[in-house]
Amino acid sequence: MSNATQADLDDLAKRAGISPRWDDFRGKTHEVASDTLRHLLSALELPCDSAGQLADSRARREAASQSRELPPLITAACGEPTVLAGQKLGSNAAFELTLERGGRLGGRLHERDGDAVLPAIDTPGYHHLLIGDTRTTVAVAPRQCIGVPELCGPSSDPSRPPRPWGLAAQLYGLNMPGDGGIGTYGALGHLAARLAHDGAAALAVSPVHAMFSAEPAHCSPYSPSSRLLLNALHVDPREAFGDAAAHAREALGLGSAIARLEADPLIDWKAAGAARLAVLRRLFDEALAMEPALVAAFEQHRRDADAALEDHARFETLHAHFLSEGIWSWRDWPEPYRDPRSAAVERFAHEHVGTVRFHAFLQWLAARGLGKAQRDARSAGMPIGLLADLAIGSDPNGSHVWSRQRETLVGLSIGAPPDELAMRGQVWGLATLSPTAMRETGFSAFIELLRACMRHAGGIRIDHVMGLMRLWLVPEGASPLDGAYLAYPKQDLLRLIALESWRHRCLVVGEDLGTVPAGFGDTLAEAGVLGMSVLWFERDARGGFAPAAAWRSQAIAMTTTHDLPTAAGWWLGRDIEVRRELGLADPGELDEQLAQREDDRDRMWRTIHADRRGDGDSEPPQPESAATAEFVNAAVAHVGRTPAALTLVPVEDVLGLTDTPNVPGTRDEHPNWRRRLPADIDTVFDSQPARQRLSALDVARRGTP
Repeated sequence: MSNATQADLDDLAKRAGISPRWDDFRGKTHEVASDTLRHLLSALELPCDSAGQLADSRARREAASQSRELPPLITAACGEPTVLAGQKLGSNAAFELTLERGGRLGGRLHERDGDAVLPAIDTPGYHHLLIGDTRTTVAVAPRQCIGVPELCGPSSDPSRPPRPWGLAAQLYGLNMPGDGGIGTYGALGHLAARLAHDGAAALAVSPVHAMFSAEPAHCSPYSPSSRLLLNALHVDPREAFGDAAAHAREALGLGSAIARLEADPLIDWKAAGAARLAVLRRLFDEALAMEPALVAAFEQHRRDADAALEDHARFETLHAHFLSEGIWSWRDWPEPYRDPRSAAVERFAHEHVGTVRFHAFLQWLAARGLGKAQRDARSAGMPIGLLADLAIGSDPNGSHVWSRQRETLVGLSIGAPPDELAMRGQVWGLATLSPTAMRETGFSAFIELLRACMRHAGGIRIDHVMGLMRLWLVPEGASPLDGAYLAYPKQDLLRLIALESWRHRCLVVGEDLGTVPAGFGDTLAEAGVLGMSVLWFERDARGGFAPAAAWRSQAIAMTTTHDLPTAAGWWLGRDIEVRRELGLADPGELDEQLAQREDDRDRMWRTIHADRRGDGDSEPPQPESAATAEFVNAAVAHVGRTPAALTLVPVEDVLGLTDTPNVPGTRDEHPNWRRRLPADIDTVFDSQPARQRLSALDVARRGTP
């Protein structure tokens, strides 16, 4: 890059929100490589492969930052004046505000340090602002997301907040008779209703984002095709078609194959997914027309849907077509088909109208099933109901990125720099939204995403919530070390989350495990976003495990997560054993981990029993004499005693299972995202250990923290 200095490149990176240096978990500062900066800047439409390009990109960036045009959307906090940064509109300019739900407000702008200031607005919503000939939208948000007290109501003791609890489940693993070998939305509703009768307030569920129907074996729920649509493989054909679903199975000759799939303890995604889609296609082709009420409801859903539904249905049809020719990614399709708005795509959709309609039909069934599961949860008495999981990104080869290319950072992957749990860093192979495009398009893609996730839920968990402030982005094909942090407009994003939270009456949880920027936890708490506290990570100043009373109140408390060891697995060292079997770490390092685990078992045991002695329990036995089931019981009750706003225990710990749903750093060498419950829902939750743990959790949450 002749005639351009590293300082010039660093300066442009900073202006674009890219940090040219970063500190690792040991406190050591690293410089970001020039090639990495150029790659990230290019993804932000600021090419700088030459001195001329860099100068042009810098000039365009400066012009954008000095523009006096109002952006398409401005966020504001209820009851607070809003600075219209960079707007030299004068202190006496008149404005008119048309409220979203009707009514108008008028007045004049103030001035502060040369910037125009919009007076405080007390009404939340998306309001239309007119200043002279300039129009924009003002998203006025409550100061915090809706909270547990608003959703669960006051506790019996007015001096104490409610202390609800719930479970966390992997939807695919739920087991019900006749489910075809994959968990269904119907099973989710059934489990939620059962738990509601036990006193549960919520059921957290693994992501239900749309996957790739042409390749069901691509099954990680955190690598979806689209976060805007739903996973059609969780549709139970019986819910819409009743006995006709069984007739379709038999007509296709799938009866014995499906029986084998249902008996398998591991999901065969390819076979079970193909069987389910075959049954649904036969019902669509032959039975749907005989159900005029279903046809009318489906067609109305399709008319009411936004463009995302049609885009996804077209993508699914195109993807299957090109996959049959050996082409996986849309980026390798013939060029005319890479543009979702091209004449070629329009022509293809017309030629395959039946298949496009079928994929739209699948999405209607999925929305119908998930919506019913949430209604079942609430009708049974759950004040929150389903707590959905919003993945941090999408598969770059999927329909979300194909249909939203302008809003997405194509060619970059989300990841993480090295930390204590992943010493080599991580690259997740996921694409994310562009902060530049967010601002330029009025945050439309982000709002669309929130609404899609909140539509059928009483709460959402935002995966890797640090992405609201910054993301570690790595050029595709590069090492995790060859990344950099890109800043995101956290204040705008948190305000939009709060506004949509209240509009949907939806609790918001942020997965804040890992490297959290200084002060970001306080920012989340101020916005009413609950953090996550996990048993294995809650330590005191001396390195021991923290007593229950010392846990955060502005968080959900959990024994574990989907990719951390279960309580039984941790106690037995199963997670370390699995890493040894798979060669995921050096044998010497694993030996050190085993020795540390022995020490941690002793510390954990004593911490838990110190809390229990406060309830009148006796002196604990030595850890080595304690049964695994006894530790699981104690761990579940321990997280229940914390002051956390909500306690969630994974189903694996209620059942005392040793294997975790996912082992990070593995794919085909380990059965990730494939484990089914050992028996059907009613059988496993009627077992004495499960009943005992649910009862102990309920009692712990009702007691004094």
